[in-house]
Amino acid sequence: MRLTPLLFSVRRLETEIERYFDQVLEAGLLFLRAVEHYLRHGADAELEDYVRRITHIEEEADDLRREIESKMTEHTLIPDLREDVLALIEQVDTVTNLYEETVYAFYIQEPELGFLKEGFLEHAELVVKAAEEMVAAARAFFQDLYAVRDHVKKAQFYESEADKVATRQGRALFKSDLDLAVKLHLSQFIERVDNIADTAEDVGDELSILAVKRLV
Repeated sequence: MRLTPLLFSVRRLETEIERYFDQVLEAGLLFLRAVEHYLRHGADAELEDYVRRITHIEEEADDLRREIESKMTEHTLIPDLREDVLALIEQVDTVTNLYEETVYAFYIQEPELGFLKEGFLEHAELVVKAAEEMVAAARAFFQDLYAVRDHVKKAQFYESEADKVATRQGRALFKSDLDLAVKLHLSQFIERVDNIADTAEDVGDELSILAVKRLV
């Protein structure tokens, strides 16, 4: 069957949205590898390579996001929810930006994590899981609206677990004998990592609302 121009545009848009979500997932995997590497080897040339790779993905994702937004506006696809979907894509992009900014901060500032290392890795793993479930929920929004809720609930679970680790890390940090300036510096990194899960949860909440709108 030959595709009409509109249907062809819809299929192309769906493919680009899938590619966009793939890039968010890849950025998360690289972020986790970068954190693991920093904890073992510090800010060496390999960490710099991780920074470059995540930056490249973030730039590609930005270009793809702009293309998606342009096509949605040009072809008036999903007209009843177009503005909401465009805002959603912008929010998802924030997660990729946070991955890049956090790894770059590790590379530039070289925080001495000391006794916090183990907790940092656990924290990073949980926030990436939250973001992965957020991406799964975003995919479901375009493919299976009834699956959105399940993925959002998982994202909320991982965000809650990440909060617990952040709280534990923060309490241990400020009970330590480190200088106050060092404590404040390290607490910024705890907040940077935790903000990834917080953002993923916010996107998930928005997805739940949009899914209900489409089902009504």
